[in-house]
Amino acid sequence: MPRTTTLECPGCPPLRALTFDELGLIKVIEARGKQGRAEPKLVERWGDLDSSKSVLAASLDDRKSDPLLAVARRNGMIEVLNPLNGDLRFSVTNSSNNGVQPEDDPVAGLHLLAKKNLELASRSCTLLTCTAKGNASIRSFELTKPASDVTSTGSSRTWSVGAGGNILCSKVDGSENYFLFGGKRVEMNVWDLDSCAKIWTAKPPPKNTLGIFTPTWFTSATFLSKDDHRKFVAGTNSHEVRLYDISAQRRPVISFEFRETAIKSVAEDLDGYTIYVGNGSGDLASFDIRTGKLLGCFLGKCSGSIRSIARHPDYPVIASCGLDSYLRLWNVKTRQLLSAVYLKQPLSNVLFDSNFADEEAEVVNPPANRLLHGEHIAPERDEDETPPVKRKKSKEKKGSKTEAKEKTGNGEPCQDNEQHIVAERDEGETPPLKRKKSKEKKGSKKEAKAKSGNNEACDDGGKKLKSKKSSKRLKRADVDDLS
Repeated sequence: MPRTTTLECPGCPPLRALTFDELGLIKVIEARGKQGRAEPKLVERWGDLDSSKSVLAASLDDRKSDPLLAVARRNGMIEVLNPLNGDLRFSVTNSSNNGVQPEDDPVAGLHLLAKKNLELASRSCTLLTCTAKGNASIRSFELTKPASDVTSTGSSRTWSVGAGGNILCSKVDGSENYFLFGGKRVEMNVWDLDSCAKIWTAKPPPKNTLGIFTPTWFTSATFLSKDDHRKFVAGTNSHEVRLYDISAQRRPVISFEFRETAIKSVAEDLDGYTIYVGNGSGDLASFDIRTGKLLGCFLGKCSGSIRSIARHPDYPVIASCGLDSYLRLWNVKTRQLLSAVYLKQPLSNVLFDSNFADEEAEVVNPPANRLLHGEHIAPERDEDETPPVKRKKSKEKKGSKTEAKEKTGNGEPCQDNEQHIVAERDEGETPPLKRKKSKEKKGSKKEAKAKSGNNEACDDGGKKLKSKKSSKRLKRADVDDLS
């Protein structure tokens, strides 16, 4: 029997993720309950098992009112759903004018243009699609009509971006003004969506020292920041990660290798310089793209190729999925596995719903929820540090005690006073002000003793006086005897 070990997962914060598999199913995973230790579970499943409806690309517009989810399937259908309940809003065919069947030219890139949807009001939907052979199009659809009567409205634009190769990856920047794509025998290109014109094309790296030229084969790409379209990262089939800056040069600014299998997925972090890379052998790691330094590999080995990585917009969590049928959630700071959910079918994509909020967790532990969302909370003071108000009160209390002792005078023995002073010194080091006060206390006690006289002396003082008188009497008796 092989040795097996069980991995204890600490859980994850409340979140909602959508996964898409190669058999056409859309599954909803939610983590609810205790803040920071919720266990994700499968709550819904949409669609039927059909390999011809395999999900090739997906895009989510998770706005608060009327969110939309677009899914491109292998049979050429593009479906727009409600991501809250899975209801079908409408479906269209990705058919081209040159007579090519959708099955022969599948969708390689899909994006919901959220900002243009807001400009055209919530009753419309704008889709950007790009096929494997380089046929790109932007079309708008009305959502008020029934699903069967929906047709393209407005001016639809179609253009060709391919150059005899296969498009394998594409990405739209945060401003939704620039479109990035690349693939097999297709160098990375950046297009302006307003004019549908190419503004930049990458240049292949030179031959190595042996005179061998690496063929062009890009598998994944992403922009480093939502606000800057000039810098992006691309992964290649030759297990290389390349950083491009279109404002500097056409060749890669930084290029480094990761393990020995093809890069299958690349995702950016919110800081603008950290990236997450997953390859075909199930390795997942984070890099500082400014220097190409490996920050660390995520703990735990995936048993299949990683096909998608998503970064949560609020929590320090990333999700990865692939051919091993597992959805894994990781902590980006410790790179530790938070939870893993087995979903039976090979997965192709994962997306986060940023507007999901667990009401139970917010009620139970609202401070932790605010902290995870990045809100400012005043730091707690250490136990040794006391606030200024408490220090003033303690000084007043000590002063009242000394006054009470001065008033009582000889009623309290000196031994008790000396023990009290030693105890105060042993409690810990006191600041200069407290030492001055302790001297004042001693002075006040001496004055009180002087005023009280011999009749109000302490026990020790009385014993000393008696011993002196007895010695004098003995001397006088000796003198009398001698006389």
